[in-house]
Amino acid sequence: MAAKKKVISKEDIVSIYMNEVLEKGQKPKSVYHFAKENDFTEAEFYAFFGTLEGLEKEIFRLFFVNTVDLLHKNSDYSEYDMKNKMLSFYFTFFEILTANRSYVLQSLKLDRNPLKNLVQLTSLRDSFKEYVSEILTDDYRLEVEKLQKFQEKAIQESAWVQLMLTIKFWKDDESAAFEKTDIFIEKSVNASFELMNVGPMNHLIDLGKFLFKEKIYSKS
Repeated sequence: MAAKKKVISKEDIVSIYMNEVLEKGQKPKSVYHFAKENDFTEAEFYAFFGTLEGLEKEIFRLFFVNTVDLLHKNSDYSEYDMKNKMLSFYFTFFEILTANRSYVLQSLKLDRNPLKNLVQLTSLRDSFKEYVSEILTDDYRLEVEKLQKFQEKAIQESAWVQLMLTIKFWKDDESAAFEKTDIFIEKSVNASFELMNVGPMNHLIDLGKFLFKEKIYSKS
C-alpha cells in the first residue's frame, strides 16, 4: 500500500523556497518549476500564495510577525513606553534577521535593479507602519487634532526610513556578533525620539494661537 503523501503547509513552502534560493543562488523560474522540483503541485502553492513575488513578500512579513509574537511573550513589554517598545522591536527583529542572514543578503541582491529587490519589503513596510501607529502614545502627539493625522503619517514614514537605514547598516556590519549594529540601533532610536519631542512644537502652536487671537481681537 502506497504511503499517504504529506500535506504541504505554508511553512513548508516558505522553508523550501528559502533553501532553494540559498542553494542555487537564484529564485525559481516559475511556480511550475518550483513546485515540480520540490514534489508538490501548483494548486498546493496557490492555496497560500498568488505568485513567487507574493511568497517573497510574505517571508519578510513573517520576520515581522515572529518579532511581535516574541515581544508579547515578555510580560513586561506592555508596560514599556514607546521608545523602549521600539528598541525591543529593533533588537528582536535583527536577531531574527541575523538567524536568517544568508537568505536576507541573498534575496536582497537577486535582481540587478535594487528597487526590484526592495519590492519584497512592501508587506513588511505596511505591517511595520501599522505597528508604529499602534505604539504611538500621547507623549509624542501634537495637541492640535487637525495636525495629528499628518504627524502620525510623518512618524510612520520616518520610522520606516530609519528601519531601512538600519538594515543597510546591518548588511554591511562586519563586527563580531554585529555589535556595531546594536550600538547603531540604540543611538539612532534615541536620536529619533529626541527629534519627536513635541513639547517645543506645542509651545510654538500655543504662541501662534495666542498671537492670532490677539491680532483678531485687537481689531474689534
